[in-house]
Amino acid sequence: MSLHWTIDPEQGLVSVEADGNVARKEVEELLDEMAAKEALGYRKLFDGTKGATIMEAEDLLALGARMRDYHARGAMGALALVLPPDKAHIVLPILGLLAAADRQMRIFKSRGEARRWLSSLAKPQVPA
Repeated sequence: MSLHWTIDPEQGLVSVEADGNVARKEVEELLDEMAAKEALGYRKLFDGTKGATIMEAEDLLALGARMRDYHARGAMGALALVLPPDKAHIVLPILGLLAAADRQMRIFKSRGEARRWLSSLAKPQVPA
């Protein structure tokens, strides 16, 4: 599996790291788990520095549309994307859909910068 994640309800944080070629099924599994654990409103750190994908544009757009559907469920947590400049083009097809959410989103070159930014934001209210 190329996508590894932790969902931390105490911190209100989802941390995701890509390592290798990420498939659509893996992203769908992540989305399913975040929805099941009511973590859509958590802050999210996605580190794609070691990741890649062989997904087609239609897969990326379908994932983007699914993520956008989640926006109707309530507030989305802030999103910090860690991407080297040569890999940013991989997510460009869905960035517009992600940016449409009522949430903060930024792209960073390092995980440390992304963590500092997320830490500066208020911890989301976690359902009891």
